[in-house]
Amino acid sequence: MSARTAQRRARRPQFVMGMVSAGLLLGLGLTSCSGVPTESPANDSVPSDSAATEPSVTPASDPTLLPDGAAAENLVYFNFLAAAVTKANPAADGRAYIDALVAGGFDRAAMEVTFDRTQADLAADSIQFSVSIADECLIGQIGPASDGFHSVVAPILSTGLCLVGSTRQID
Repeated sequence: MSARTAQRRARRPQFVMGMVSAGLLLGLGLTSCSGVPTESPANDSVPSDSAATEPSVTPASDPTLLPDGAAAENLVYFNFLAAAVTKANPAADGRAYIDALVAGGFDRAAMEVTFDRTQADLAADSIQFSVSIADECLIGQIGPASDGFHSVVAPILSTGLCLVGSTRQID
């Protein structure tokens, strides 16, 4: 192997992580464009004697898995499960996210997860995990380098996988 080939291979993990991060950031930017409804301003006026009644407020229920739904339709549920893991343990490893997704009804055979530790046995800067649904992927990323949890719906790669680079076996 030539020195030039060795240099390219040494840079490949950085390039792959950069591309995954860029894709996640793009997806986050696109998903963050959806507006969150704001609360209506408080009404300081005295109630009138009219017969009008205020509609009852029904608390929002937790999202659920839509087994026949597309990846985009299950993104809210994917995020809900990942947020629960992060809330329970901000330093959770990839297995905790996979276990939560499986417990939530996602197919373990359709999942991928990156390593929690580098080849130099250091904590990974970020962990990516995914679930393939039809021809799309739900991809999540968490870790100190990712500035919190991010997710995106992306097309399946030409390899038939969701994540680029090395992933670990899911047991």
